[in-house]
Amino acid sequence: MSNRRLPHPPGGHHRHGHHIAGGRGDRARHRLAHLLVPHSHRSADRVDTAMEASRQGMRTLWLSLAVLGATAVVQAVIVAMSGSVALLGDTIHNAADALTAVPLGIAFVLGRRAANRRYTYGYGRAEDLAGIAIVVMIAASAALVAWQAVGRLLDPHDIDHLWAVAAAAAVGFAGNEWVARYRIRIGRRIGSAALVADGLHARTDGFASLAVLLGAGGAAAGWRAADPLVGLLITAAIIWVLKDAAGEVYRRLMDAVDPALVQATENTLRAVDGVRDLGQVKMRWIGHHLRAEADIVIDADLTLLQAHRLAVAAEHALLHAIPRLAAATVHTDPAPTRGIDHHAVLAGHR
Repeated sequence: MSNRRLPHPPGGHHRHGHHIAGGRGDRARHRLAHLLVPHSHRSADRVDTAMEASRQGMRTLWLSLAVLGATAVVQAVIVAMSGSVALLGDTIHNAADALTAVPLGIAFVLGRRAANRRYTYGYGRAEDLAGIAIVVMIAASAALVAWQAVGRLLDPHDIDHLWAVAAAAAVGFAGNEWVARYRIRIGRRIGSAALVADGLHARTDGFASLAVLLGAGGAAAGWRAADPLVGLLITAAIIWVLKDAAGEVYRRLMDAVDPALVQATENTLRAVDGVRDLGQVKMRWIGHHLRAEADIVIDADLTLLQAHRLAVAAEHALLHAIPRLAAATVHTDPAPTRGIDHHAVLAGHR
């Protein structure tokens, strides 16, 4: 028997014709929670949640763009005054980091579009494409900084206005650390891997800004190679964050999820009254929302209506237990019956 997820009744609440996992106390608390804080799992409400997540993401991007853009402008002025290649590298990277708001912003806007007959899961994957663009921008900035640093090693120059270089490095660290914390916090809140990767990128940029202080200190001591060597050190830091960001984006493209989420899903399904066993449990991220597919084993003598109620109860339990879960498709399988293979017709297709 297959029981696919059906729409809930219209209105602010959905009716509960199913069992809630746990004892009498759990069921009483559940009913009380519905009375005090009514909620709905209708499609319109899920769209509203996605819109709010996109709004938070856009707000984060605009603030990040403003802070990092201002930081890069201040640093560019001091680069022109001092000729520091380490500070130039930091400025280039900060400017590139600010510009990553562009592909992410496009992705968040696309993610607001409703699903249609061609893109039946919606446009959430645009965030993964934005993640690829961010990785490419990180790699390009690393190559540019390395090129500048090697050129300065081969043709050394003195640095002017060392005090201004040091001040610009401090400004770069402060701006990047603020942006990093903000992006990572909001990215985790809305489930955006691309935004988290961008926040990690900004955090590494902050430490790269601190490295510019080392170059300024070395130059003040008369060591002309200190500045370009710090430029190479910044390149190494960029490559390190490139590895982490690329890994994060790769895992999302490959539909990877935290195994703890799968375990929590299985535990939640097993706790639903009437679920005897589990089959396959699959999960994937689409944008910054999760979708799940699960096979549950139920008593073979249940009616179609009873099986449907049990499937709805299982989905309902998951929606409450799993953060960022947008929907779950629950398939009901009858418990094995002696001498009967309920999936015999599919044997040749597996």
